[in-house]
Order: sequence, then structure tokens, then C-alpha cells
Amino acid sequence: MTNNITTINYKNKEITLIGTAHVLHESAELVKQTIDSLLPDTVCIELDTERYKNLQNPKAWESTNIADVIKSKKVGLLFANIILSSYQKRVAKKLNATPGQEMLQGIESAKEHSCELVLADRNIQTTFLRVWRKLSLFEKCKLFSGLLTENQSDSEDVDLNTLMEKDNLEAAISSIGKEFPKITEILINERDQHLAYKIKTAPGEKIVAVVGAAHVSGIQREILCQQDIERITSVPASNRFFRVFAWIIPIAIFLLIAYGFISNYQTGLQQLKSWVLWNSVLAGIFTAAMFGHPFSILTAFISAPITSLNPFLACGWFAGLTEATFRKPTVDDINRMPDDIFHITRFFKNRFLKAIAIVIFANVGSSIGTLIAGADIIKSLF
Repeated sequence: MTNNITTINYKNKEITLIGTAHVLHESAELVKQTIDSLLPDTVCIELDTERYKNLQNPKAWESTNIADVIKSKKVGLLFANIILSSYQKRVAKKLNATPGQEMLQGIESAKEHSCELVLADRNIQTTFLRVWRKLSLFEKCKLFSGLLTENQSDSEDVDLNTLMEKDNLEAAISSIGKEFPKITEILINERDQHLAYKIKTAPGEKIVAVVGAAHVSGIQREILCQQDIERITSVPASNRFFRVFAWIIPIAIFLLIAYGFISNYQTGLQQLKSWVLWNSVLAGIFTAAMFGHPFSILTAFISAPITSLNPFLACGWFAGLTEATFRKPTVDDINRMPDDIFHITRFFKNRFLKAIAIVIFANVGSSIGTLIAGADIIKSLF
């Protein structure tokens, strides 16, 4: 493990990088030995504020409120976090280790020696949002399907060299990342820049940084460069085309139905019926496919035709909130999410995961219904 110590002299600072694997016990020991030996002014760790709090309080999951997640439109982010947690937990279990043990050791050693503690990583939500906004709709679908497939592997063989070569986030998506250069740029290269900036601007002359081994070479390179921190910590605006397109469809549907009524009352009535039925039926069917509560199915059925005409609303939100109300997730459901997400039978027994699935699938059903109904309405005019 001594090969994972790198020393950099930058201006008047001596920076020591400790390259670790996030699930290896040996990494934690190396962190302790290095900090005890060097007694640095500052210890930097590869965490952001949110992950720092979660690591300090492993039971923070228990306070997660599904209603707040849905209302804040963070279902996708939570899903990505669950996948990452699942990957970490599974690998750590095979190695009989604790995820993030080396970071906890860095925090403990910093306190023991009264060192300044710097959280050097970029906010994980910013990272996920930057990835999400950079991908096309097709790429998003491909990524999610790939994540589900890739992380279902339960191989007993854990390659320690691979763990040391890959970033924690990159490892979770494994070979999937090879198909998406944009993801590698955001998950690895941008975070190298952020870590390098935080490390070289940390207070004191002697600095120890605890980072994933995959980041060491990138940090070495970036230490000597100038970083545009404002750019890599901002969340790109959603695609303008999609924002406009989201309004074009409901406005067009409304105008077509209105025109139908003006041209022929029966035609307008048939168009309205088609709009309501396709949206309602498919949203209800997709919710039922997730074994939703009868009231969740009814909520999706009733809300779909209305929410489809308003880009600020989605029937999945209402269906998911209804599901969480009638089948309130328990603390046990929340704690079991990383284990249950890739096992079909356990997935549907987990009330938290089921509510998330209903949000997604009800929206998918309603979207398909919108496309079919729209085509049907246009067809009725010709």
C-alpha cells in the first residue's frame, strides 16, 4: 500500500496524496499511519457536506421522507444514490469491510491531531445533475437500463486492483461508462479539478489528502493548472428545446380539440374522449404493473389527462404520494433499499422503492398515452 502515497510540492505547500480504495480496510490503516507520521496542518477528504453528514450518521437514511423526495423532484437522484450505495455495500460485504472506512479514519485522525478538516469533493447532487443534463433522452434510458443490468452481478470474485484503479462512482457504472465519454468527463475529470483546487487552496503548509486512487494522477496534473470552479460547480440549465417542446404539445392538443369542437361537436367529443382514455388507461395500467395500491391506480387514472396538459405537473407525483400515504414506508424499508433494489421479489415488498417505481412508471404510461392520443386526435381531423 505504500505505493499509494504521492508527495507534491506546490508553492510553499507539501501535499501528500493517499490513494485509497473506498472499501478496503488496508486503506484506512494507511490513512491513520500517514497522518500519525506527518502530523499535517490540514486533512482533505474526498467527501462533500452531504456525504460527510451521512457517513457521520449512518442512520440518516431513516429520516428520508418519500413525500419530500417526490415533491422536490429528486426521485432520479435518489435512485442513482441507491444504486451507488448498493454497489458499495455489496463489494464491502464480500471484503468484510465498511464503506467509507478510510474517510472515517481521516476524519478521526484529523480530530485526534487537531488538524483542519477540508471536504474536498464536489456536491454529489451537482455531479449527478451535471451528468443528467448532459445526456440525451436515449442516453438516459440506456444508462438506467445498463445500471440495472450491470449491478445485478453477484460475482464472488472481487478484483482489488480494479478497486484501486477505478473511482467509486465510476466503478458503480463499470463498463457502462465506456459508452458515455460525457459521464467520464463529469464523474472523473471534473472532480479531479475540484479536488485539486480544494487541496491546493487548503490552509497550512503541510496537507494530507485522502482520495480514491483513481483520482491521484488527475490531481497531480491539475494541481499545476488553473481551474474554473464556477463552471464545474454549476448545474447546466435544462435543454431549451425540451422546455419549449413541453409546452408545445399541451397547447397543440388543446387547440386541436378546440378546433374539433368548432368544426364538429361529435369530432371534438371523440377527440376529448380519446385524450382522456389513452392517458388515464395507460397511466393506470403502468401503475398497476408496479402493484400499486388501488387508490394509487385511481389517482394516476384521474390525474393523467390533466397533468399531461401542464409541464409543471406529473401524474406520477400524485400516484407516488398516494402510494406512500396508504402504504407508508417504514424505517426497515429505507434501510433495505440498497439490498432490495436489484431483487425483484424484495423490490416489490419494499414500500419506499415501490413508491419510487410508481412515480416513474405512471409518468411513462401517461407519456405514452399522450403520444397515442395526440396521433389519434390529428388523425380524426383528416
